[in-house]
Amino acid sequence: MDLTQILGYFGALLIGVVLGLIGGGGSILTVPILVYLLVINPVTATAYSLFVVGVSSVFGVFQNIKKGLVDFKTAFVFAIPAFIAVYLTRRYVVPAIPDAIFTFGNFTLTKDIAIMVFFAIIMLLASISMIRTRKETEQISEVVKFNYPLITIEGFIVGILTGLVGAGGGFLIIPALVLLAKLPMKKAVATSLLIIAIKSLIGFIGDVENLDIDWTFLLSFTALSVVGIFIGSYLSNFIDGKKLKKGFGYFVLLMGIYILFKELS
Repeated sequence: MDLTQILGYFGALLIGVVLGLIGGGGSILTVPILVYLLVINPVTATAYSLFVVGVSSVFGVFQNIKKGLVDFKTAFVFAIPAFIAVYLTRRYVVPAIPDAIFTFGNFTLTKDIAIMVFFAIIMLLASISMIRTRKETEQISEVVKFNYPLITIEGFIVGILTGLVGAGGGFLIIPALVLLAKLPMKKAVATSLLIIAIKSLIGFIGDVENLDIDWTFLLSFTALSVVGIFIGSYLSNFIDGKKLKKGFGYFVLLMGIYILFKELS
């Protein structure tokens, strides 16, 4: 095992630590670690990322259920269009993208480059979401009136994005839950994890039918991430995750810019 592979497995642990410390965002590191350190094809990397994100989120969901923070009705209203979209994207859309999309002069936009560039753009958007501080105002309890058409549209959009880049999309889901389902911030964060778990794992099922999965590698990588979650959760007793979140946001921003330059240069 060479140094980059060791760093790749350490990265798996880091993904979990970040998730445990700040409650989200760690999954945005999964695809770059798989592609650049473990030299896995971007299409396969986004598939593996869905599995890692889904399994990791399940552990967060159980913790939030114990705290009574998960709004199950809202989660399923949002998750149904999201998981339909992510499954269809992984099963049919991603395999249908041609290996060479277009050629301009000496530059050829390949499927792999397009996926990584799109992923970098998602990283930039996610980083802005982490850097911006949200006021966690508790709302007066009221009967939730769902804006079904908007929630359905948002669910489909998030599902398609998740299917293309293999990231959880919490930075899109949380504002939608606050604005469209009128959930308090803490409940929105907790409920988003359940949505992410469902749609990521169902999206991965679409890949099982298309790709040869290296289960030994995938399960060991995921296990390290889960161990990292417990380490992160323990460290969160001593470290303020909210302060770390902004710093991690700047790191994700730099990573997104680096990927854009690397893929397009």
